[in-house]
Amino acid sequence: MKLKIAIQKNGRLSEKSLHLLAECGIDISNENRILKAIAKNFPLEILFLRDDDIPQYVEQGVADIGILGENEVLEKNRKIDILYRLGFASCKLCLAIPKDENYPGLSYFEGKKIATSYPMILNNFFQKHQINVQIEEIGGSVEIAPNIGISHAIFDIVSTGSTLLTNGLKPVETVLTSEAVLVARKNLSEKQKKILDQLIFRIKAVHNSAQNKYILLNAPNDKLDKIIKILPGMRAPTLLPLATPGWSSVHSVIQEDTFWEIIEQLRNLGAEGILILEIEKMIL
Repeated sequence: MKLKIAIQKNGRLSEKSLHLLAECGIDISNENRILKAIAKNFPLEILFLRDDDIPQYVEQGVADIGILGENEVLEKNRKIDILYRLGFASCKLCLAIPKDENYPGLSYFEGKKIATSYPMILNNFFQKHQINVQIEEIGGSVEIAPNIGISHAIFDIVSTGSTLLTNGLKPVETVLTSEAVLVARKNLSEKQKKILDQLIFRIKAVHNSAQNKYILLNAPNDKLDKIIKILPGMRAPTLLPLATPGWSSVHSVIQEDTFWEIIEQLRNLGAEGILILEIEKMIL
C-alpha cells in the first residue's frame, strides 16, 4: 500500500515541497514533470496538481494527504485536517487601498467594493468585524482593480509590497499570515496512518535539525556547573575529560535563534575552541 500525496505541480511551493521530501530521505524522480511519480524507497505516490485543486482532491480521496498554502485550505473550506505546519512558503494576505487615501481603521471599508481572489477568507473576516462590504471576485491581476474602477480596495497576497506600490496602493491591514501546511483527508486506513506517522516523524527530524546547532567547546572544570546551566542540551550536555588537567570538552545542542547570545555567556565563563556545526537530522 502507498500513501498518495498531492503537491503543487510547479513554482516555489513545489520546489520547497520536493526539497523537504528529499531531506526526509525520500527518493523521487520527476525529471519530465509528469503528473504522477512513485518514490523509490518509501511507500509514497506523488501527484502534481494545481494548488487550488488540492483541497478538493484530498477531501474526495484522490490524494490522501497534501502540501499547500494554509490560505488555500481556508479559502476552499474543504473537510480536511491540517496536521503540521511546515515553516516555508510564508506569505501575508493584506487589505490595500489607494496610497493617497487616509486610513482611519477597518471602518474605512464599510460599504466599499473590494477585489480579491480569496472571497471566503475576506467575507469571514468582515463578518467577524460586523462590517458590510461588497466583494468582487477576480481570478488574477487583483492589484489593477481600483485603477480601472472595479473596486475601491483589494485583498491579496503581499510579499515585498512593490507590486502594490507600482499600482498606487498601500497595505493597511494584515488579515492572514499563511505558510505551507501538511493536510490529510478524513478516515485514513490504519496502514495509511502508519505510513503518515513515519513521514511526519521524518519531517519533524528535519525541522529539529534546521532549528538547532551542535556545539563543541573546551571549558575549565571549575566553571562546568555554570556552563551546564546554559547548555542543557536535549537531556544534558556530554562531558569528556581533556588531556590537559582541569579542562573538559563539552558537547551539546543549542537553538539557532539564541546561540549568539549563549556563545557570549560561554566566552565570559572561559570557554575556548567553540565550534558550531550543522545538524543533518535530529531525533527527539
